[in-house]
Amino acid sequence: MHLNKNVCWGYEQQCTGKKQYSMPSCPGDHKGWVKSKYDQQSTFYTQADFGFVKQQLKEMMVMCEPLFPDDSSVECSEHLRFCRGRNIMINFTDLASRNEPLRYKMDVLKDGQIGGYCELHKERLLEHADHISPLQSWGPEMRYLTRLERRPIVEGDCDVVIEKPTYIMKIDATVNMYHHFCDFLNLYASLHVNSTHSSTFSTDVHFLIWETYTYNSAFGETWQAFTDHALWDLKTFRGETVCFKNVVFPLLPRMIFGLYYNTPIIWGCERSGLFHAFSKHVLHRLNIPLHTRNNSKIHITFLSRDTKYRRVLNEDDLINALKRNENYEVQKIVYNRQLSFKKQLEITRNTDVLIGIHGAGLTHLLFLPDWAAVFELYNCEDENCYLDLARIRGVRYSTWEDPSKLVQEDEGHHPDGGSHAKFTNYSFDIAEFIRIVNKAAMHVKNHAEFRKFINDTAHDEL
Repeated sequence: MHLNKNVCWGYEQQCTGKKQYSMPSCPGDHKGWVKSKYDQQSTFYTQADFGFVKQQLKEMMVMCEPLFPDDSSVECSEHLRFCRGRNIMINFTDLASRNEPLRYKMDVLKDGQIGGYCELHKERLLEHADHISPLQSWGPEMRYLTRLERRPIVEGDCDVVIEKPTYIMKIDATVNMYHHFCDFLNLYASLHVNSTHSSTFSTDVHFLIWETYTYNSAFGETWQAFTDHALWDLKTFRGETVCFKNVVFPLLPRMIFGLYYNTPIIWGCERSGLFHAFSKHVLHRLNIPLHTRNNSKIHITFLSRDTKYRRVLNEDDLINALKRNENYEVQKIVYNRQLSFKKQLEITRNTDVLIGIHGAGLTHLLFLPDWAAVFELYNCEDENCYLDLARIRGVRYSTWEDPSKLVQEDEGHHPDGGSHAKFTNYSFDIAEFIRIVNKAAMHVKNHAEFRKFINDTAHDEL
């Protein structure tokens, strides 16, 4: 949160101009998407910045209306992408008789198993329950919202009453950083959508994962940026009726035209304030240090892979060539479970140029310094994935430019049959590699924030 009361995030009423956290940056051509530079900036701001939050707030509508303070309430944005409720009952008693593991299921609830004592606008609710897919909306759950005949908490109809605010999460693949951080980014955006609540950025909140699998992820330390409490899952309340005094159903990772995974980004724009604030939020909450330096060497981190595919077969030759430049500090690292995620973030935060072949590890670009550059050695014919993510985050992106100067080990064999560029290994021309790295390093060296950082830390040393 900003401590300066003269600034704002950008979605608040009367938050405009220099007061807001960031301004859209659109130095490039929009390639015919819109008619003017203003329209280009506005489009990007709504697609990938705090304008997306502003749009959710603008769309919010009451689905279940209270008449008195102890009544229940539910309000949602369009297509039920974000919802929040007060004094809501969820009946998990049927789960006691379900033995199959539950994940990405749309039948966890049925009619009458979620409800509140409020005036239900059923027609409006069903009109917006039109994105029925597990990770696109809360339609699969909210379509069963029912008006209860009495106040569930007041009348003692709950086996358990949750006093603290609770976020119910439907999460993507937790083994993959790219996908799992789509969960965390949308959660962070949801904190802002829910910003009218006093506990907006509090970590004294609960999280209920909407599946019966016990949560296990190499990125699990990230939850410490959002909660002080252990995670719950559907096993926690199996067989019980649970009432939530305040509950949030956040934005989801695979929304149609959503954030990050399905973001349709207009050409020519970069540097989302929302993504920048998310990066700073995680780094701050996890206490990831930014190290001082006693020289102006460019810190280069080469991501090595310990996987079967997309290994760089001559990576040691490439790294040795980099180390011959006395202006570079070079390290090779493998980001896997042998290295804690906080330590990974510490390495990333203190990297100026991040290098790696196409893979989820490049999601670390979200946590690079603002002056940094990312070099996706080869995009493996997935051209926009990390290009767009780097553009949204606001770090410089480069990739291999001359296919005649790389060697593919074989045609690549997709598990489902056929050739595929992601299922093989590569070697790269050393001179061409050095040329592209040098361009990325020059970007860093000339960046005003990098020069300020080096000067400030030099003065601190004195």
